[in-house]
Amino acid sequence: MTQDLETPVDNRPEREELNWARVAGITMAIAVHAAALLMMLAPPKAPPPEVEEEQATIVNIIRPPPPPPPPPPPPPEPPKPITPPRQLTTPKPTPLPPPPEAPPIVVDDPSPVDVPAPPPAPPSPPAPTTTLGSVDPSSRAQNPPRYPPSALRAGIEGTVILVISIDAQGNVLDVEVERSSRNRDLDRAAVQAARKWRFNPATENGVAVASRVRVPVDFNMN
Repeated sequence: MTQDLETPVDNRPEREELNWARVAGITMAIAVHAAALLMMLAPPKAPPPEVEEEQATIVNIIRPPPPPPPPPPPPPEPPKPITPPRQLTTPKPTPLPPPPEAPPIVVDDPSPVDVPAPPPAPPSPPAPTTTLGSVDPSSRAQNPPRYPPSALRAGIEGTVILVISIDAQGNVLDVEVERSSRNRDLDRAAVQAARKWRFNPATENGVAVASRVRVPVDFNMN
């Protein structure tokens, strides 16, 4: 049995060829639109500033006129005539009147019987024997004033004059600075040493009495 093979028929439309003119037109349109979009997105450019023309100012400096010359000095005054001094006349002394005569003095000479004999003069009292108080040398040697270290380092010297009040037994009652050495440390050292001294009391008619003694205290580095 014979079967005829049918040849398949290709019913697909034929492939059209590319239209290059149409492609070029579309590409050109896209490029134009892209350029326009970029121009719209770009920031606006400020216009260039206008350059102002510089105006030159001409300044004319006018010098001040010179000062006027000083006026001429006034002419010297003519010397005044010297008036000679007036001669003073010496006043004549006025004559003094003579002194009056003194009246005569009449003295009655008394007889030796009328004049009483003067009473005998009383005997003069004996002169009081008084001795002044003084510091005991041995006591002062045992308690000498201590030289302050600060004054010793600074090389300060001086003399302090003390007035010391003592009782009848020679004990120190009070110490005063009569003349300072102008250094507080030296004055304090002299007062502290004087409070430890013993004194010989003053006496009146052989009786010991309280007194005040002036004692100088020297601070020498030698």
